Amino acid sequence: MDNKWDELERWLDGQRLPKGFDVMKEPDWVEKFVRKMMTKSLPAAANSILDQAEANEGISFFETHNNLLVKFHLPRETSREDLRLYVRDDRLRIEGLPNNQKETIKLPKLVRPTICQAVVKNYILQVKLRKRPRAGTYYEADIRWLKGR
Repeated sequence: MDNKWDELERWLDGQRLPKGFDVMKEPDWVEKFVRKMMTKSLPAAANSILDQAEANEGISFFETHNNLLVKFHLPRETSREDLRLYVRDDRLRIEGLPNNQKETIKLPKLVRPTICQAVVKNYILQVKLRKRPRAGTYYEADIRWLKGR
């Protein structure tokens, strides 16, 4: 997110704004203004957006025409024998993380839970899923481990 603010700051430096609009060149002020407006107009949505952003740290999605790719950064202490991946049409559940933690990842698109490829490389779990209309139950997916560099 800092990168986007840096881009905004560089762009604003090159703009000739009317007198009194110089405050727009201060990214901190703009960020506070936007957060304040979000909180006032949609308090529940603002909280859920912030919670979602914090929860999704270490998770990324990539979408193709037919597939959805999910990357999840595993902790280094993750045991290969304990790690389990369960796939449902609208989310993934990862079990066997350190300290008996579980992670549930809400998917941006519906998928076919039975068509899944999962691999771990350098402690990054990569899951390739086929898109599809909604169904219902979780299915366990096999996980391959590759040696890192």
